[in-house]
Amino acid sequence: MKTIIVYHSFSGVTRGIAERVRTASGGDLVEVRPVQPYSKLTAYTLGGFRARGRKADAVEPVSIDVSAYDLIVFGTPVWAGRPTPVANGAVEALVGAEGKKAVLFATCGSQAGDTLPQLRNALAAKGVGVIGEFSFSAKELQDTLKVEALIARVTAGDEASTAVGT
Repeated sequence: MKTIIVYHSFSGVTRGIAERVRTASGGDLVEVRPVQPYSKLTAYTLGGFRARGRKADAVEPVSIDVSAYDLIVFGTPVWAGRPTPVANGAVEALVGAEGKKAVLFATCGSQAGDTLPQLRNALAAKGVGVIGEFSFSAKELQDTLKVEALIARVTAGDEASTAVGT
């Protein structure tokens, strides 16, 4: 199964999980960055405000062609209980997503809020079916079993039933 891991990482936490998934799955890794970068201050002020408003940032790469992949793994930090504006921009940048399957993961300080349902709905609008969802609080990032459950879901692909690891 050909896998692509698309993610946004502000502090490096989400990147760490994405890299572990890539190592285990052999998938291709695409880090999405905002065209206009956030500072620590603007991430928590402007970024949080834009996340609450479900806004999408202009991102690089501008287009993410997933047509050659069987599975999309999509990761985002949680800002104000929602996906980051960069993650929203990444969803908009997906090309060739119709009929694909996805596994989602979110990293957060304590709770993922509406992040995973919002991502699921945004991807559904692109024709993507979500087959697994995982959120990782700061404490849960140390839980090797939970990270391994995400990796197992990704490497199982369509062979396993829908999994939610929140």
